[in-house]
Amino acid sequence: MTELDVPAWPLDPIRTERLVLRASEARDRAAFIELYSSPEVHTYLGGPRPRDELDRSVPEIPGRRPGNFVIELDGAMIGTVEVGTVEVGRREAERHGRVLPDARQVRPDAGEAELSYLLLPKTWGRGYAAEACAAALDWFADAVPGVPVVLYTQTANTRSMRLAAKLGFTEVRRFEKWDAEQWMGVWEPPAPPT
Repeated sequence: MTELDVPAWPLDPIRTERLVLRASEARDRAAFIELYSSPEVHTYLGGPRPRDELDRSVPEIPGRRPGNFVIELDGAMIGTVEVGTVEVGRREAERHGRVLPDARQVRPDAGEAELSYLLLPKTWGRGYAAEACAAALDWFADAVPGVPVVLYTQTANTRSMRLAAKLGFTEVRRFEKWDAEQWMGVWEPPAPPT
């Protein structure tokens, strides 16, 4: 897989109207554990992980990698948003293909960027996911111009399906996996000014 050239990490925080997107810090560990162990958050993601396992395995500073932002509201972490390359080993190749920016076709051997996000249930329904994802996509489009971004969700996850449409993702394909219909969409970055 071809790695995309992303800027050095961590970046300066990105500020939106209500949120701050920043690199994770040690103070975020408890919120990461809450996210990963939440049955509501993981309804469409294979289920939560046991809290005692997370207490042992989550590092002091979790999620510290290029393109992975903590979503902060009023000084507290409420979730994460990540946009960046997907390592081949992280997923089974049969789950999906990858989208080539020049050919608009799906190929299993091409590099890709993927958007993913998790928010604490107490923050749902307030537009924070849309605000954070839009800011992360804008950052990525500036950092790695011309690279499309994919998003995967279960079609049963109506909130994610609405968010994908709101962000401008268009359907590439649907497929069956984990006993559920999955959806793959692509977001095209804006054309650079001429």
